[in-house]
Amino acid sequence: MTRIVRTSFTMEKELTEQLESLVKKSRYTNRSEFIRDLVRDRLVQKSWEGSGDALGTITLVYDHEKRELSQRITHLQHHHVGEVLASTHVHLDEHLCAEMILVRGKAASIQALADALKSQKGVYQASLSMSGIVQVSYEKTTHRHAGHPHSHTH
Repeated sequence: MTRIVRTSFTMEKELTEQLESLVKKSRYTNRSEFIRDLVRDRLVQKSWEGSGDALGTITLVYDHEKRELSQRITHLQHHHVGEVLASTHVHLDEHLCAEMILVRGKAASIQALADALKSQKGVYQASLSMSGIVQVSYEKTTHRHAGHPHSHTH
């Protein structure tokens, strides 16, 4: 079982009020869980800076009729075969496609792949969402989030 340590800190009244508003809008039942999640998020971000391991999704919206674009997108994924776990291709209309690419590997390499895909002529939108794979303290808690009770492993 995870050992809990009580910590206190001091901040301006206005900042405290803004924190309370964020906690309430995020539907956390208490500020401790909210702050734990903020710290975990920051640890994940720091792991990316150190080229830590990450799990990510690259989402592309592109014109499949652009000359050889589909082949270039596939070619780039094949050059990252150890990192690309899966991809899903969806037809949005007669010309537009969306592709979601699930990746896992070093954060810097994932970012490089996303940048290479984003820079292809005919790619209209590209986004990268990464989650770090870091060792942080996770405890099982039950709280109300999004209006319903359920358990999480944090």
